[in-house]
Amino acid sequence: MARFSGLPLLVVLLGLSGLAMYVPALHAMISREYFVARAFFYSGTATMVLVGFLALTLSNYRPAHGARSHLLQQVGAFSLLPLFLALPVTEAMPGFGFVDAWFEMVSSFTTTGASVFSEGAAGPFGGPVPMSVHLWRALIGWGGGFFVLLSAMAILAPLNLGGFEVISGEPWERRGGAFGRQIDPSERIMRFASVLFAPYFALTVALWGALLVAGDSAIVALCHAMATLSTSGISPIGGLERAASGRVGEALVVLFLLLAFSRMIMPGMHGARSPISSLRQDPELRLGLGLVGAVGLGLWLLEVAHAWAIDAPGGPLAALAALWAGLFTATSFLTTTGFVSADWGQGMLWSGFHAPGVILIGLCLVGGGLATTAGGVKLMRVYALYRHGTREVERLIHPSSVAGAGRMGRFLRRKGAQLAWVFVMLFLLSIAVLMAGLTLAGLEFEPAMVLSVAALTTTGPLAEWGGATPIFYGAQSDSVKFLLGVAMVLGRVELFALITLLAPDGWRN
Repeated sequence: MARFSGLPLLVVLLGLSGLAMYVPALHAMISREYFVARAFFYSGTATMVLVGFLALTLSNYRPAHGARSHLLQQVGAFSLLPLFLALPVTEAMPGFGFVDAWFEMVSSFTTTGASVFSEGAAGPFGGPVPMSVHLWRALIGWGGGFFVLLSAMAILAPLNLGGFEVISGEPWERRGGAFGRQIDPSERIMRFASVLFAPYFALTVALWGALLVAGDSAIVALCHAMATLSTSGISPIGGLERAASGRVGEALVVLFLLLAFSRMIMPGMHGARSPISSLRQDPELRLGLGLVGAVGLGLWLLEVAHAWAIDAPGGPLAALAALWAGLFTATSFLTTTGFVSADWGQGMLWSGFHAPGVILIGLCLVGGGLATTAGGVKLMRVYALYRHGTREVERLIHPSSVAGAGRMGRFLRRKGAQLAWVFVMLFLLSIAVLMAGLTLAGLEFEPAMVLSVAALTTTGPLAEWGGATPIFYGAQSDSVKFLLGVAMVLGRVELFALITLLAPDGWRN
């Protein structure tokens, strides 16, 4: 185990990816899709051989500075690993381009869930896409979600990155630089991996079993369970709204989506320094539930008022279904999952609201909690800006007032809010730059905006629901797909981590 943990993180991830390829190979064998089974089996075997050579070559490798090395390898994992993950897809689907396969794997591993298969892309020999390929997408998304959790606790939290800089209470300049801590990242990664994997796996199995009981088939229930825990939104049937489990399945999914509101809900996620001691005091959970309630109730009131005005058909049950659709869809997009309720379309017809995508875009931009699989700006940064804003208004009304909440509250309102504001500005600037690149690649303004937000917030299904008309990833050019792939990596890694890698402290080390 010590020799295994001493290998570079990227080599370990490549080895785990090679082992994971045997899972869809076994599924394809059981389904009697022997061509697909051979593609995954041979790709997995070739990957394991490559990993063996790399392990022998790098067995004595020791980075000069572990913290910076692991942060760099985290960025490299999201950037380079999809190149290897795409190999079995191209082999299993002859004629399927490598750019499309790479895009699928980047989307899956970053838990974005954007898919070129949404248009019914053909599988081998002109048939439908093999279910084993969909299982591979969901499995990579599930693994990517766990890697996000592990990276947040073992790599980003000790460096005060990934949103922890807002609540750390310790400014960067007092720590001697971003890499000033003397830590052993390899040991930390192994420790957190052993702590986090058991509950992550157990929760996935629990949701899988519950969806099975609710009526979904085994493979659909498994993919949706993995998509929920990783907030990837990957579905082998085109969305949760098409699942046989119906509203019961949606209710089960929304319970597990609460894990993306706050890291305090996930077992084993209490290792990082935090001023929060209980869920009742957790501002992320309260803010997330408040946003979901406000959006869901506001849409429902608009729907009921418009339906009453036009005397639309329907009764109390239809009104309750519309309320549920708003609450479920708001939860899904706030956690950057992208599932839509089966009653969402009917509710929008009731409301007469022709631009619901604006609300969904706003929810995606806010995002979920720190150290969760959700993307976006993150609830804690929004909360820090809110606290700062309320304090400024209070000072305008009562200039001599003294704010409470202790040292941590003062840091959150001042330094924390300042760092949150810097991140928000960088995030919006990234959207503007990506939009400019997409428009130069041939897209119009609205599709460029929707796809930019979808990529940087890791909410791939937003392309279907965020604009006036659905946007299909498969219809885009290779240049657009490349830009979106880079944006997905950037949205998952976050700009602060990249800036830290480029900082002078990192150069000297």
